[in-house]
Amino acid sequence: MTKYQVVGIGNAVVDVITQSTDAFLNEMNIDKGIMQLVDQDRSEALFNKIDQSVQTSGGSVANTVSGVGSLGLKTAFIGRVRDDALGNFYAKSMIDEGTDFVNAPATDEDLPTSRCMIFVTPDGERSMNTYLGISTNLGPKDVSEDVAGNAAIMFLEGYLFDKDAGKEAFLQASRLTRAAGGKAGIAISDPFCVNRHRADFLRMIGDELDFVMGNEAEVKSLFETDDLEEALAKTAALCPLVVCTRSGDGVTIIRGDERVDVPVKTVIPVDATGAGDQFAAGFIYGMATDRDLETCGRMGNICAAEVISHIGPRPEQDILTLFKAEGLVD
Repeated sequence: MTKYQVVGIGNAVVDVITQSTDAFLNEMNIDKGIMQLVDQDRSEALFNKIDQSVQTSGGSVANTVSGVGSLGLKTAFIGRVRDDALGNFYAKSMIDEGTDFVNAPATDEDLPTSRCMIFVTPDGERSMNTYLGISTNLGPKDVSEDVAGNAAIMFLEGYLFDKDAGKEAFLQASRLTRAAGGKAGIAISDPFCVNRHRADFLRMIGDELDFVMGNEAEVKSLFETDDLEEALAKTAALCPLVVCTRSGDGVTIIRGDERVDVPVKTVIPVDATGAGDQFAAGFIYGMATDRDLETCGRMGNICAAEVISHIGPRPEQDILTLFKAEGLVD
């Protein structure tokens, strides 16, 4: 029996979330609606402009794993933080939420714990400015066989493709999990990340993984096409399971010759931060508990709808209660 039902590997980032205006984004030269990497000086300059904020332990796959853990499954997260105030906050908060933070805060490195300043405009769009700090040093040494080899599902964060050591950590994690009979998959994370590392993404998806998740823009970026159906077909030819979120158009799921399109209910977003992360949490929960594809998609949609209804990237309501209300669990 596996030790963990779901393990994630990704950037361990403290999210600093604040409400903002389009005028402020323009003033600070912040590109709206995307994640951009910043250096330490830029990070501190933006942080000093924030008057009020919500701070949470974040990172894309960390949010997903936390969401799965809140649904009652045994989870772990492989990430790297420094032994500083933010790093200790991060490790403790993950543990307090029920997810094993398997690597202790590092005492032998100079780079600080990663942080992301998220500016949320009135239309719910989030503009993320991420300083990766110590997360850039995550590598194979952080992936133990005891964890990766005892995972039923291993979920990887595409953002880590920006470093060779991160790619090596992914290979080690996926191979250990699959060798032990588990499944490994990836969140594409960002079309700009794909553009920087397209060949490596495609090689990983085709040779090392059992499932891939992304939104419409991310899936199309894999093959440099504006035709979603073409991109879906090509991705499905590479990978056994493809999951594509399409905002208000729902989610498309393809497994072999089987295709399921699951609609979504219209929700006015308060904060879109974490929508894709929590969709993944619901979908992976469904996978881990052997639900059919449509149910997995519906679970993902419920999780995404809940998280965009409030500020912050993690659920505030009891998701199992929402699942029960829709007849998805007993």
